[in-house]
Amino acid sequence: MWDELSRFVADKRCLTTLKMEGCSNLGSFVLCSNILKTLWLSDLQSLSKMVFNTPNLNEISLDFSRQENDSTDLTSMMDSLGRTCPRLQNIHIASLHLSHSVVLSLTAANLRGLRMLSLVLGSEITDASVVAISKCYSNLELLDLSGSSISDSGLGMICNVYPETLTRLLVALCPNITSSGIQFATTQLPLLELMDCGMTICDSDTQHPTSEDDSDLHTSPNGKLHLTRQKLFIKHARLKRLSLWGCSSLDSLYVSCPNLNDLNLNSCTNLSPEKLVLQCPKLENVHAVGCEDVLIQAVQTQVSQDYASLENRYSCKRMADGSKRVGIPFSFSQQLPDYDKTSWKIRKRRCTVVVE
Repeated sequence: MWDELSRFVADKRCLTTLKMEGCSNLGSFVLCSNILKTLWLSDLQSLSKMVFNTPNLNEISLDFSRQENDSTDLTSMMDSLGRTCPRLQNIHIASLHLSHSVVLSLTAANLRGLRMLSLVLGSEITDASVVAISKCYSNLELLDLSGSSISDSGLGMICNVYPETLTRLLVALCPNITSSGIQFATTQLPLLELMDCGMTICDSDTQHPTSEDDSDLHTSPNGKLHLTRQKLFIKHARLKRLSLWGCSSLDSLYVSCPNLNDLNLNSCTNLSPEKLVLQCPKLENVHAVGCEDVLIQAVQTQVSQDYASLENRYSCKRMADGSKRVGIPFSFSQQLPDYDKTSWKIRKRRCTVVVE
């Protein structure tokens, strides 16, 4: 199949955009084009050879299948991108095998025009990786490290480097991040318009309830104490979309964002309705799938006196530009519903609360 793809790209001399799904049988590829600017390939698996000769490529999205035995050499791939795609501005890579060494290879590429960096589901990406990224790429407008092992310290470094450029920050499925780190980030990144913190402030072991005496702390599988009742205060002038899906350890939430129009509270199962304050006059969409009825009522009371009809929406695939939420890995998808909801029209400034 790879030779057919290579021939197709070479023959289509006016082809500027190529987006393909279902590439699991694409064992290798050689792409040569002076015209191609956008390349999206998904469901990739165990690529033995990747050659990019696309000097004008502006955006690349490579989504790998969630296979533990994937043998793709991501480090060599990043090195190849740096040498043959010098004009890259947007990079999206989704793979369970992303690591710190892959990040180092990317930073060595020194892609001076890079504005969007999305490295998703790499649990071996750490705070050291953040250091490397921030030293080499200081003008990022979007940073997506969802599924990584970065901590509040990593968030602090992001805040130090990108206060004047970053508008979108996605750190979903990062178990080492706490509500304190999220709160700090919102105060230090004044240009933020989108922030996704899904499954960060969450119970690490919901199978073993705690007693009343130690209900605020329990021990996670890695032996660390984990807060089960966390508070989050967010006050931001520009934030438009805030996602807290799956934050089951969140107990108190105060949001004062005059431009917020989309809030995701799906499966915030321990959020207390008495400790919920929403001061968001432009709020149009609230997602509350899996929440308690009393919380849903509290949300409805605060955001609208005249509820719009409830609507059910279907999931949509995450786009490489960060406009949709990160896809949940297979291990999580068995436990949680799909939270990637499409938007819908609002009339007369009513707020729609989605609960199913």
